[in-house]
Amino acid sequence: MSDMKINVLSEISSEAKIGENVEIGPFCLIGPHVEIGNNVKLHSHVVITGQTKIGNDCEIYPFAALGKIPQVANFTDPEMNSKLIVGDNNRIREHVTMHSGTEHGGWVTKVGDNGLYMAGSHIAHDCILGDNVIFANNATLGGHCTIGDGAILGGLTAVHQFVRIGQKAFIGGMSGVEHDVIPYGMAIGHRAGLGGLNIVGLKRSGFSRQDIHQLRNAYQDIFADKGTLKERVDQVQKDYSDNACVQEMIEFIRNESSRALCVPRD
Repeated sequence: MSDMKINVLSEISSEAKIGENVEIGPFCLIGPHVEIGNNVKLHSHVVITGQTKIGNDCEIYPFAALGKIPQVANFTDPEMNSKLIVGDNNRIREHVTMHSGTEHGGWVTKVGDNGLYMAGSHIAHDCILGDNVIFANNATLGGHCTIGDGAILGGLTAVHQFVRIGQKAFIGGMSGVEHDVIPYGMAIGHRAGLGGLNIVGLKRSGFSRQDIHQLRNAYQDIFADKGTLKERVDQVQKDYSDNACVQEMIEFIRNESSRALCVPRD
């Protein structure tokens, strides 16, 4: 715990585990079961409680509240199993809330590395988030959601519980997402529909023109208006057997889910 800078106006439990080169501003509250990694900076008025682990090199802004119990009626956890795990190098802005897990989700909420969670965004219980995720202001998840690497949620987006959002998908601002969004997909709308592929995101991620062309063709084949979805998916799997990104879309569609698949609107 060397080189720590802890403001005397903060309340830090003596049982909390604090890494090296940590800076904690005034009026922060750190509970006894909290673990904070190295090179973490907490601005003022940050609350971290429960069985919460914060990775290295994170920066957490005022009024963020991490590790509080889930917003679940009659929630109980007498054995203190409920956990929140936050990875490395995350930027967690003002008024962000991240809640710990429940028994029905393996007792854990998990946030990956290198994320940006803008002001007012919310991570509910039992959500699993990948790396390089971006939530714009007030984007919110219901419980048990899964968010893939590099996904972006626009401002004021609301995602229904148990929804899956694939890697590098883009959700437009003010969307209500009730159904699973495929990897590399783009969804938008009051009740979001699939609006094509996240072409801009693919280009920014360094995908070649050929890769994007094949993904677009596979997308069009999957959501064509002939045959059944299963028949189209089976055919696309054969036609693009050497394309890992297309195969990832196929696997995502085939994986078991309690939510329907987000599809293009007529």
